[in-house]
Amino acid sequence: MTTQEATPTAPQEVPAGSGKPLPYKRVLLKVSGEALMGDGAFGITPKVVEQVAADVADVAARGTEVCLVVGGGNIFRGVAAAAKGMDRAQGDYAGMLATVINALMLQNALEREGVETRVMTAIDMAEIAEPYIRRRAVRHMEKGRVVIFAAGTGNPFFTTDTAAALRANEMDCDALFKGTQVDGVYDSDPRTNPAAHRYSQLGYSEVLARNLKVMDAAAISLARENDLPIIVFDIRAPGSFGAVMAGQGAYTRISDGSAETAS
Repeated sequence: MTTQEATPTAPQEVPAGSGKPLPYKRVLLKVSGEALMGDGAFGITPKVVEQVAADVADVAARGTEVCLVVGGGNIFRGVAAAAKGMDRAQGDYAGMLATVINALMLQNALEREGVETRVMTAIDMAEIAEPYIRRRAVRHMEKGRVVIFAAGTGNPFFTTDTAAALRANEMDCDALFKGTQVDGVYDSDPRTNPAAHRYSQLGYSEVLARNLKVMDAAAISLARENDLPIIVFDIRAPGSFGAVMAGQGAYTRISDGSAETAS
């Protein structure tokens, strides 16, 4: 199949708050820790957190139940620490704590948008968040609350991508949306390779066979086993979450039987 060159588009603001219902009843949004850095090299950029919160608030106001999993790579990465000699399990636990920091920041921003929010952690820390209980999380969403899942799966050696696929399946979500710093899945890093190709659709097996670095293999396998679509998009653009849910803008859809296409 012939593919065309595609370079990542600059984030373009999409008007939010159209009020039109979206074609999903319940979704999980995975926000990478790196996305919360903005243009920085480390840490959290408050304006980015506020923008993500505004986008989630817009989608929730349009009737879709929303839950989130947030990464912690903007603060600490267990794999990177292990490469420098730190015990891998200990490093992963530190990374889980980093996700809790990001979750609390997002909760604060969402509540400032008027959205009732709950943080649930896979590691018990009752003073600052609820313990993860599946039925309680479902009930929160049924009541219109946004739920943020933090601390990954609570186990070392599992990424927050795997946690996102796991929670999305447990919550019976219609789709998993992964917000990143690029507008889809490419055959190589578009930030360093101007000739990188962006795919508009891919099958789960194609992602695994081509070793495309969109999510780890465990997450892709979990999604494939449960027929959970994954939509990868650029979360930097204000309004992009709702727009992509409505089928607008640039993104890549990963699902069973999707034909490989390039934009």
